[in-house]
Amino acid sequence: MTTLLTILIAINCVLLMTVVLIQNPKGGGIDSTLGGGAANQMFGAAKSTDFIEKITWGLAACLFILCIITAILVSGSTGGSLIAPVE
Repeated sequence: MTTLLTILIAINCVLLMTVVLIQNPKGGGIDSTLGGGAANQMFGAAKSTDFIEKITWGLAACLFILCIITAILVSGSTGGSLIAPVE
């Protein structure tokens, strides 16, 4: 189960990096260096910005949730706490 979650986290990270890199740094749609000119013409600059922003927030939330679930499963499978006791 942990392996599956780790693979999902890795895929999510790659997708999140891709989505962030295709955004135009000055706003106004998708960056044209990665072929975003056609998407801006098809959706319009405002629509493509909203769509990419929603995907970015969704992937970030998914990454957060996957990391929390993985941490809970890993700490539960070892039987101990995340903090080692000081002796």
